[in-house]
Amino acid sequence: MRAALMYEAGDVRVGHVADPSLKEATDALVRITTACVCGSDLHPYRSMSGSDGPVRMGHEFIGVVEETGSEVRTVKRGDLVVAPFAYSDGTCEYCRAGLQTSCEHGGFWAVNGVDGGQGEAARVPLADGTLVKLPVRADDALIPSLLTLSDVLGTGHHAAVRGGVRRGSTVTVVGDGAVGLLAVLAAKRLGAEQIVLMGRHQARTDLGRAFGATDVVAERGGEGIEKVRELTSGGSPIVLEAVGHRPAYEQAYGVVRAGGTISRVGVPQYEEAPVGFGSLFGHNITLTGGPAPARAYIDELLPDVLEGRIEPGLVFDRTVGLGEVAEGYRVMDAREALKVLVRP
Repeated sequence: MRAALMYEAGDVRVGHVADPSLKEATDALVRITTACVCGSDLHPYRSMSGSDGPVRMGHEFIGVVEETGSEVRTVKRGDLVVAPFAYSDGTCEYCRAGLQTSCEHGGFWAVNGVDGGQGEAARVPLADGTLVKLPVRADDALIPSLLTLSDVLGTGHHAAVRGGVRRGSTVTVVGDGAVGLLAVLAAKRLGAEQIVLMGRHQARTDLGRAFGATDVVAERGGEGIEKVRELTSGGSPIVLEAVGHRPAYEQAYGVVRAGGTISRVGVPQYEEAPVGFGSLFGHNITLTGGPAPARAYIDELLPDVLEGRIEPGLVFDRTVGLGEVAEGYRVMDAREALKVLVRP
């Protein structure tokens, strides 16, 4: 079958890989009907060494179940399903606590020999704990919004939940990528009253306003920090960091109010960052976040998508076929597109 492979920074190609097959009784085989390129895919696209490639790509997909192992009970052949970006058994202590990204038996797509989401099909380990059946057809108009349940909507929601967003909250979102915009949507959904979006791409911040942002700050660095602190009367009680680069973290602790919370969901591209007296400690700042347990949130978010109360699929502004996936990476990297949908 065909799948996206990254050979090194800037070099994504579609090549032939082995057809997936059942390996365990808990597996399912899924023919992928919709996938996408994630902002986190751009990190290796910008930095991966050729000595590390080629590697499979993609971790967000919707597809049709083609075959199941003998122990699979929750999905069957012909079901349309969405796959969270981490697979999980649904039964271990972490899954029961709603932390499927720490599942004792789970893992992530496109690593350690597991299929990626940017391809024609995938073997899904631990299908019962992972896949969620969708009550629509594969060509339904809601598919882009339903695909966001795989990662970006769940990640934006996770940022808001971990940040403690509730009715009446004041929130600042750092980053106008798809996750940042859906963090705005999530904060609005949870009842935030003031939502400041830090972003400088007008088409994106306009969408952020449509999702619920009350203010937009395009400035960065000290100027941006000063403006947010002015808008929030001395600092934001909650800051959602949706980028993952060090300057975004520095913006976050620059704008947060004493006693406030920073919730990070942008995949961090650094290991060392200030946490001492002048940044977090001295102001009693809480630092939280992490990889979203998307599976934990699907049951809550799915009805709002199906009933049209939210439309997270608006973050997709370009569609390509699998054979054009390299162009999808290029336009996202060049910020010519916000998020690219892939139709295998």
